[in-house]
Amino acid sequence: MHSLPQRLGAEFLGTLLLLAIVIGSGVMAENLSEGNNGVALIANTLATVFGLYILIEVFGPISGAHFNPVVTLTMVLLKRQAGKELIPYTLVQLAGAFFGAILVHQMFDMELLQFSEKARTGWGIWTGEIVATAGLLLVILIAKQERVSGMVACYIGAAYWFTSSTSFANPAAAFGRQFSNSFAGIAPADVPAYVVFEVIGGLLAIVLYKLFSSNKPVTTSPAPNPAA
Repeated sequence: MHSLPQRLGAEFLGTLLLLAIVIGSGVMAENLSEGNNGVALIANTLATVFGLYILIEVFGPISGAHFNPVVTLTMVLLKRQAGKELIPYTLVQLAGAFFGAILVHQMFDMELLQFSEKARTGWGIWTGEIVATAGLLLVILIAKQERVSGMVACYIGAAYWFTSSTSFANPAAAFGRQFSNSFAGIAPADVPAYVVFEVIGGLLAIVLYKLFSSNKPVTTSPAPNPAA
């Protein structure tokens, strides 16, 4: 088993690279799509799917490849991870998300520290975040371990399109994306609501997971006796 500093380092670097992929592909897509948001979202989606799959494969054996405070919280609540690791994991994930945004701005010769002006708010969008996060956690909890990286990547790719929020499903992602006034950004004022509804989605996933994984014996009513 890897030491806590090694695992925290993997979470920091993995989250940094994840945000660099999400924001960087958004910047590149915006630059090349000539104002076509549909084309930009396709490019953003594909880069995220491929990148997320690789990051989970690389860092999964080290830290679990959470890159997401709600994933870490879920693992703690299900007693799959020590509770004392929740805060350190969350802090390095948030730090990685911030520096991922800064790295993108450096690569694309943009102002390093900026704030998004892209509003993402409303009950429809918040509902989308519940759905996106609950679905992500269910995939993580139910999928076979050897398939989880591909299934998580595919789910997030699909959720980019079928959820109204374009599936952040991650408080660290929301935190990091507020620092980029680009295609993938989110206005800082909208981040707290995203985080709240992502946590709600995570808690919903735990309830559903426990419901589906119940070991209670199934009882059925006796078949009616046609001769009665």
